[in-house]
Amino acid sequence: MTALILTLSDRLNLPPLASDIKKNPAGEKVKVVTEESATVAAVKKVGPSVVTIIEKPKSRGLPILGIGGGGGEAKGKNSSQEMLSVGSGFIVSSEGLIVTNKHVVNNSGEYIIVTANDKKYTSKEIYRDPHNDVAVIKINPDQNPDNDLPAVTLASGNQLEVGQFVIAIGNALGQFKNTVTTGVISGLGRGIRAGDVYEGEVEDLKDLIQTSAAINPGSSGGPLVNSEGQVVGINTALAAVGQNIGFALPINVVKKSMSML
Repeated sequence: MTALILTLSDRLNLPPLASDIKKNPAGEKVKVVTEESATVAAVKKVGPSVVTIIEKPKSRGLPILGIGGGGGEAKGKNSSQEMLSVGSGFIVSSEGLIVTNKHVVNNSGEYIIVTANDKKYTSKEIYRDPHNDVAVIKINPDQNPDNDLPAVTLASGNQLEVGQFVIAIGNALGQFKNTVTTGVISGLGRGIRAGDVYEGEVEDLKDLIQTSAAINPGSSGGPLVNSEGQVVGINTALAAVGQNIGFALPINVVKKSMSML
């Protein structure tokens, strides 16, 4: 009883509870509005630069961590019943350079690039990094001379922190372009063994960003963005089991690949 009485006495010496009730909700409300506004602004900034990448007739799978589950590269059929492989990417130069995952464009066939405003381009050249899951696609801007190709802003990968808020954008399920999911950076420097669910290929990926932002089938190759609208990574793989476990290649890896062009 003594301890209980002391606890109650201590509480009575604190500032009035009613005062706290008046102050806290207002502070929390301001915080929520600020985060929401930052998210909306970041999506508006990056969204026009996100593209859909379609390859036919042969499809490939998206890297998955572990056994079972779905991939990050969506599959579908066109009117001729040909298999379509659909992934995402983002514009890094208004001259027609697009970054994506290498596994999204791993075949030698033709790729169609569809921008956020539904303009279509044909891949002209594709550089595939021999050491990382990164590819750079070159398109001809003159295919749609009246269309702008807005480039993203690349962040400095050295500024990443665990717990940092991030946004994933991509073509979810190959149908819902510019789908937005949010989360945090759950870990840095992760290493995983990612497998191709369709063809059984396995690849070791290192120094990845782990995120709780959902990475859906079709979102592979899309950007992982910070609250300032800067790209911090490429959405690359997801766990076959568990929830809210996705992985992205850090943007410094992308910059290194681009420097090899």
